[in-house]
Amino acid sequence: MQAHPFSPLFLFFLCFPFLLNVSLAGARVLLAGDSPFTPKAYLIRYWDKEIHSNLPKSTFILSKASPLNAVDAATFTKLASQNALSTKFPAFCSSAKLFCFPDLAPSLDKHDGNSNFAVYFDKNFTNYGTDSVNGVDSFKNYSDGENIPVNSFRRYGRDSIDHNEKFSAYGPDGNVVDQSFNTYGAHSSGGAGEFKEYNDQVNVPDLRFASYSDHGNRKAQKFSSYTGDTNSGSESFTSYGKNGVATPNEFTSYADDSNVIGSEFTNYGEDSNGANNTFKSYGSNGNVPENNFKNYGAEGTVSVDSFTSYREESNVGDDSFQSYAKKSSAGAAYFKNYGQSFNEGSDTFTGYGEGANEPKVGFKIYGENSTFKEYADKKTTSFSDYRKQSSATASDEKTAKTASGSLVNKWIEPGKFFRESELKKGNVMPMPDIRDKMPKRSFLPRTITSKLPFSTSNIASLKETFHAADNSTMEKIIKDALEECERAPTPGETKRCVGSAEDLIDFATSVLGRNVVVRTTANVNGSKKKIMIGSIKGINGGKVTKSVSCHQSLFPYLLYYCHSVPKVRVYEADILDPNSKAKINHGVAICHLDTSVWSPSHGAFLALGSGPGKIEVCHWIFENDMTWVTADN
Repeated sequence: MQAHPFSPLFLFFLCFPFLLNVSLAGARVLLAGDSPFTPKAYLIRYWDKEIHSNLPKSTFILSKASPLNAVDAATFTKLASQNALSTKFPAFCSSAKLFCFPDLAPSLDKHDGNSNFAVYFDKNFTNYGTDSVNGVDSFKNYSDGENIPVNSFRRYGRDSIDHNEKFSAYGPDGNVVDQSFNTYGAHSSGGAGEFKEYNDQVNVPDLRFASYSDHGNRKAQKFSSYTGDTNSGSESFTSYGKNGVATPNEFTSYADDSNVIGSEFTNYGEDSNGANNTFKSYGSNGNVPENNFKNYGAEGTVSVDSFTSYREESNVGDDSFQSYAKKSSAGAAYFKNYGQSFNEGSDTFTGYGEGANEPKVGFKIYGENSTFKEYADKKTTSFSDYRKQSSATASDEKTAKTASGSLVNKWIEPGKFFRESELKKGNVMPMPDIRDKMPKRSFLPRTITSKLPFSTSNIASLKETFHAADNSTMEKIIKDALEECERAPTPGETKRCVGSAEDLIDFATSVLGRNVVVRTTANVNGSKKKIMIGSIKGINGGKVTKSVSCHQSLFPYLLYYCHSVPKVRVYEADILDPNSKAKINHGVAICHLDTSVWSPSHGAFLALGSGPGKIEVCHWIFENDMTWVTADN
């Protein structure tokens, strides 16, 4: 019986010679019944074609291949060529295993009356406790511990009278967080409110808190913690206690103990009358913060404002404080400590008591390396210590603190950077947290990535594809990745961002040749613990070698920043439990011998001492990162 020209039987025989080219090793990676036309099957054939080593294919790389089936791959490729992927965005995101924020519809629930919520997840919450009289509302956990929480909370306790509100925890322990809180206790009279924790210990936050206790009348409010222990993101707080009358407001902690955070706080106690406002700690113990505080106690009447500490014990960074007690009348404003940092950054303070009418203003400590503009009349203001420390004294104190290690460990995790001499059998050392904290994603097939723009000049098209609204978290994520990928390489560096497994292979082989192997740390055992180095092997006999290291970038699909830098040594080491001496992991470490172009403020120098070009710096290859070397090594 003759096969129909378009029958499955005909297509099979047509492709049979081609399928024979798939190696037996590659065939074993595909499960029985898997189509040879999937992106993963194509990757296997591409590996055979481009990599000429005798080693087995990397299951590590193959696990990151696009999971799309043959039909979906063809469908989405066609949509990409028509710039129409956004029309099938939910299906595309789910099938391709991408990182996407859901499109949430608003909730119309009002929840009037006295209510208690224990747990609440992933919804736009519109209205809670409006117009309440007496009683207590409490909210215990909102989006606790979610991986990718996307939340909006619009109104809580608005226009209440003699009513108490308690909000315990909003969005703690999240990863890649997009959250907003619009108003808390606005236009309320009497009673008391307390907000304990807002997004503590989150990773890559984009947070917005619009209004807390504005237009309150005799309402006591406390805000305990806003984004403590957060990592690498941005946050803003727009208004706290604005237009209040006789309101005692207390703000305890904002962005303390955070790493590489950009934060903004716009209005604190503005235009209040007879208020008593206290702000205890802003940005203390931060690492490379970028803090902007605008408008503290402006145009207040007979109000008492106190600010205890701003960026105390922080490490470098770029901070500005604009307008303190501007045009206030017959009040008092006290600032205890501004910018007394562990490692001085760039501080700018503009507008202290400007235009104030008979204020009582005092400043106890104002740090080094700073500018102070628009200083109020000396008759009404006072300074206790202004740049009192000499440079030598400050330097001595920094050295002592570095030696103690306590502050260094707060910003730079023990074991994140180490010297090459520590890679010695029997040595016990700390291992940092090498776990991958990025959202789980897969590569896209090159048939799709080649049709998507990848440049800041075409960001509008990418935003449309991935449903990234203007000024949204996703827009910032896309923009940050593109800018990093477009950054000029450092001297001696060869770099490329890759969003498909085929591009990954192409870059590695273009630098190292086709006889290559990819290496990565086997698992995450030993993270955040003491480990013992077991048997150790230097790649290329421990000589200086060429390698290509690839680190994940946050993006909707799996994206790696791959680069090759000169003068490195690569090691493999068994990692042992220091007590039982049992092998728990097999680690890969890379040592950078030339650090001359690194920034003086790089965390490695903070942790290890010294500076650019003076020492070598080593680090482990973290989970889901990798380094490529030639297979002969």
